[in-house]
Amino acid sequence: MNFAKGILRVSLTNKLGHMLDEIWVDEAVFALRPDFAVLVMTADGLRNGPTDDRSRAWLAAASEQPVQAEKIDAWKDAYRAFGAKPQKTRPSVDALTRRLPLPEINQAVDAYNSISVKHALPIGGEDLDHYVGPPRLVRAEGGEEAEALGAPEPGEVIWRDDVGVTCRRWNWRQVARTRLTEETTNAIFILERLEPMSMEELKEAGEELANLLTELSPGVRISTRVLSGVK
Repeated sequence: MNFAKGILRVSLTNKLGHMLDEIWVDEAVFALRPDFAVLVMTADGLRNGPTDDRSRAWLAAASEQPVQAEKIDAWKDAYRAFGAKPQKTRPSVDALTRRLPLPEINQAVDAYNSISVKHALPIGGEDLDHYVGPPRLVRAEGGEEAEALGAPEPGEVIWRDDVGVTCRRWNWRQVARTRLTEETTNAIFILERLEPMSMEELKEAGEELANLLTELSPGVRISTRVLSGVK
């Protein structure tokens, strides 16, 4: 029995590692913003749960951080570049900083929301077990399946898998299908950077998030990959 469980764990880890390798960003997105970079992180064996005193403290500390307007403005400019109105559909980190003190969702979401606000960095968390095919960041053809969020417009920047959209307007809003829940055990976290954030700060934010996830789940296996338009 233990041997069979070991084979299952190795197989699952290999599957997540393979998916991490297959994530890609379309060149059309890099053409829109050559300074774009994304750190993707898989968490195998996550133990999530409802907000507790520990994750509540993370939210409270992040809520006291000063708003870093220059970084948020860079995302507003990126939205305008593909035709979105950022005052109507706000970049995720802009929306978060307008909801202080930060809302309580669940431990894993609390972890990445706290890092997002601390660094003024859009971060998304997704349940990998509900993905069909690898995540990729592309410019929409128009009409892709996006559940209740409505179909994206042609040229809109979207995250998607083989089924359809997983997040509209770069990082505006995620669909329910891949949302992190308290039952999620295999997750992917997407940390998105534009200048003036440095690549060093992006990696630092990733390390901080990995530390929080490990605190929540001491047995979690973390793997990361950075994709960048900078050659």
